Amino acid sequence: MRKPVLSLHDLKVEFGTRQGVVKAVDGVSLDVHAGEVVGLVGESGSGKSVTGLAILGLIDPPGRIASGSINLDGQELIGLPDSELRRLRGPSMAMIFQDPMTTLNPVLRIDTQMIETIRAHENVSEKAARDRAEAALRRVGIPSPAERLLTYPHQLSGGMRQRVAIAIALLMNPKVLIADEPTTALDVTIQSQILAEVQQLCAEMGTSLIWITHDLAVVAGLADRIAVMYAGRVVEEGDVDPVLDDPRHPYTYGLLGSAPSRNRRGEKLAQIPGMTPSLANLPKGCAFAPRCVFAADDCKVASPGLTRDHTRTWRCFHPVHAREAAQ
Repeated sequence: MRKPVLSLHDLKVEFGTRQGVVKAVDGVSLDVHAGEVVGLVGESGSGKSVTGLAILGLIDPPGRIASGSINLDGQELIGLPDSELRRLRGPSMAMIFQDPMTTLNPVLRIDTQMIETIRAHENVSEKAARDRAEAALRRVGIPSPAERLLTYPHQLSGGMRQRVAIAIALLMNPKVLIADEPTTALDVTIQSQILAEVQQLCAEMGTSLIWITHDLAVVAGLADRIAVMYAGRVVEEGDVDPVLDDPRHPYTYGLLGSAPSRNRRGEKLAQIPGMTPSLANLPKGCAFAPRCVFAADDCKVASPGLTRDHTRTWRCFHPVHAREAAQ
């Protein structure tokens, strides 16, 4: 089997709070291969974004990586000094955040931000860096890129700012790109354009993409594989078509069932009962058991281990296919 470019093994991230230790990421294992698109899906608070931040080494106190491994192209990232992590951000790994206004410097022109990014990693002239910045803006579909380089972030629309953020993330041709719901605040037309552009750019450059989202429709059209997270753990992971067409975990099943397109017109929308539990006080046994309409006594006592078949893995004592076969 080909070796993954990024491998997470039993990753655990904790935050100290007044209520106790919050296990934001609790034993996540995930492999991402070169050029592959992996969708990381789940409700707010499931640990998706924290997983992405941990990969880039951006977990600050009171948070900490408690244990596990993050291996990027053969190099262990956990324990590396900040100076080494800064050297890797850009050429080896990069991240697109949900709101570009929080990542773009509002008092610096776009050209300054892009040129400084390039020259922080490569010894090139300012003119060469400017030419690359202009080419990067053109590549993400920004018209008149030379003029846009002279603007400030507030002078651009939301979609244009997000394209700039994508261009900056791809400037150094990273091996792994993490996109944390970058299209959530944009209208549907701009969303589809940016999705298509990112997918094409990653395919051309051979960049691996982790797309963090709560929107299963986006993942269905974008990802090769999908990992569904709940309460800090991956509860189902595998090839996108089998997981979405025939889910095993009741949580995945519930997410799919609550999509408006799955409900008949005029009927109440299906929903998963209850709320995501507090990560500082998780229930005993399976974390999803209090919300699962199919939970049995064993679900409330022990946490299920991993089960595998040829297309996916899942954590459930009573997977959906077994229950349906019994009906």
